[in-house]
Amino acid sequence: MLAESQTAVGISDRQFKRLSAFIEKELGIKMPDTKRVMLESRLQKRLRALRIDTYDEYIDRVFSGDDAELIHMIDVVTTNKTDFFREPDHFEILTKRLLPKALERDGERGTMSFWSAGCATGEEPYTLAMVLEEFAVAHRGFDYRIIASDISTSALDAAIHAVYDANRVIPVPPSYKKKYLLRSRDPAKNEVRIKRELRDKVGFLRINFMDDSFPFDGQFDVIFCRNVIIYFDRATQERILGRMCRYLRTGGNLILGHSETLTSMDLPLRGLAPTVYERL
Repeated sequence: MLAESQTAVGISDRQFKRLSAFIEKELGIKMPDTKRVMLESRLQKRLRALRIDTYDEYIDRVFSGDDAELIHMIDVVTTNKTDFFREPDHFEILTKRLLPKALERDGERGTMSFWSAGCATGEEPYTLAMVLEEFAVAHRGFDYRIIASDISTSALDAAIHAVYDANRVIPVPPSYKKKYLLRSRDPAKNEVRIKRELRDKVGFLRINFMDDSFPFDGQFDVIFCRNVIIYFDRATQERILGRMCRYLRTGGNLILGHSETLTSMDLPLRGLAPTVYERL
């Protein structure tokens, strides 16, 4: 059990510096002193679960090569904030400009591929799947496949399970709810699940953006990487996006979050709309 004195004293400057340096090196995530309280409160839960009394003992465990606990720590420090139909103008640009342009340029060339990078608990890739299903109804011969990735295993588990509190799907249009969501058979549970035919269109992978390469054989037509790079410093952002561009076909599109910008970055991209880019 976590000692009362440890809880009162909290994480020391030395301990925080060791952890923050490790997190930034391995995950690329900035961990300034303003996040100390957040890190301390989240790690306390792990110490209690492991019956560890001190942060030093926990740090030694993580640094000693305990891969299972490293995954738990990653889950602790990563943020999995997302929503269905977040920044909806991107989906309108996709269906009204980007996809028609791709079909006009390439014709029926097979299945289009999409990557939802930093997908958290799955709301973005499932939103994308709903939008693409609707597009397919209006464009015979169009087909797609979505790869969704995150570094958090707990977030990916939730995404694969695809069960959400009914309040989470409020932004989903009523017609989409009827077509793509299933209500729980248990009336005591206010939950919905994404229908299987939509779930089958999405594959999930655990990916660390700090890796030198990503486990893909081909290139994507569209990459969604929204509200993800804000957690990295500028140099790391440019390196990550540069790697992503290797997996984006010429003429393909990268879509960032509205709070993100490529200003002053040396990347093979040109702007088409706010936070929407084309691979040169």
